[in-house]
Amino acid sequence: MDQRVEFCVKAVQGGNFRALCREYGISAKTGYKWKERLLRDGINGLGEESRRPLSHPESLLEEELCEMIRLKYAHPMWGPRKIRELYLRRHGRAASESSFKRVLERSGLTQKRKRRAVTESGRLCFGRKAQQSNEVWTVDFKGWWWNGTERCEPLSVRDEFSRYVLELRAVENAKAQTVRKHFEWLFERHGLPQAIRSDNGSPFACSRSVYGLSRLSAWWVALGIELERGRPGHPQDNGAHERLHRDISQQLESFGHSDQNTLDLWRQEFNDQRPHEALGMRTPREVYQNSPRKYDGGIEDLDYGQLETRRVNKQGCISWCKQPLFVTCSLAGWSVGLKANEQQQLEVWFAKLLLGWIDPRVVNFVRADIAPKKIDAAKENKKAA
Repeated sequence: MDQRVEFCVKAVQGGNFRALCREYGISAKTGYKWKERLLRDGINGLGEESRRPLSHPESLLEEELCEMIRLKYAHPMWGPRKIRELYLRRHGRAASESSFKRVLERSGLTQKRKRRAVTESGRLCFGRKAQQSNEVWTVDFKGWWWNGTERCEPLSVRDEFSRYVLELRAVENAKAQTVRKHFEWLFERHGLPQAIRSDNGSPFACSRSVYGLSRLSAWWVALGIELERGRPGHPQDNGAHERLHRDISQQLESFGHSDQNTLDLWRQEFNDQRPHEALGMRTPREVYQNSPRKYDGGIEDLDYGQLETRRVNKQGCISWCKQPLFVTCSLAGWSVGLKANEQQQLEVWFAKLLLGWIDPRVVNFVRADIAPKKIDAAKENKKAA
């Protein structure tokens, strides 16, 4: 103790601090610690301090423990990190994350997460990862469940970047016109996204149509919205949305009875209260912003400027050289643009989407989504000739 006091007195007087530390056989870190204690607490601060932690879950007040457990019961699917964030927002201070983990684990309210081995998933590259709100919306139907009186099959729409649930609606059916009405309301309220990601099921896609266009997705393309789809039979390509459905299944479907009011309350809690680690423990409401691309209402047809146009009839055909060429029934009522290319073919465009080619010599339509290799081979052969 006398040597510590002697060292600190010399340290306060100035001089070469590191040389002084070497003289007393201590590290510079220890020397600075003793000097700080002397200046803060005087000579009494140079004594040995207890190594006991300043805080411990067992030393928490009974009110704090009860509040932790109460919040966990109110949000049984939330982990300790989210429970701590909610506690911090409500009370302004909170114990450490490890304390929350130990308290909830000892209470039997949480379990250690099992870790999976990392394997190659073969994910489809969508060409974009949302960097801002409204860059990509994801949409899907939650698998139906019986709520006691009828089927409940919610339509869910989510902003990929902010995790904001734009819509969670128990629609009366999954027809294209029904879903379109709900999207019209979403577009009027939030504006237009750059792209919409969906699976290959109805009404978002049609397996028999060019590029899988359905009446609903054709309307999206006409509005200037790009399409993204996962691979058939690979729900992991839209994994974040599937995780959202798992939460709905665990928290709502398991209770059986649920009406639209229940879905609205769940959506409000998810958007306004639940913090997300990927958002820096912010809520989706704090991150999401409406799109600057405004929805101007219904659109009847497309203008292709100087291009020659053809209207797709109810049978999905356009007329060329007085002959019907089948394109797709999903575009019935819409016009397509025809543009000549260097290979003496006519490119068939719908908005900014190249559907295929018309070969005037044989008057047939070749889809771009199923025969690109054949078209490329024909181009190469022509160049070689």
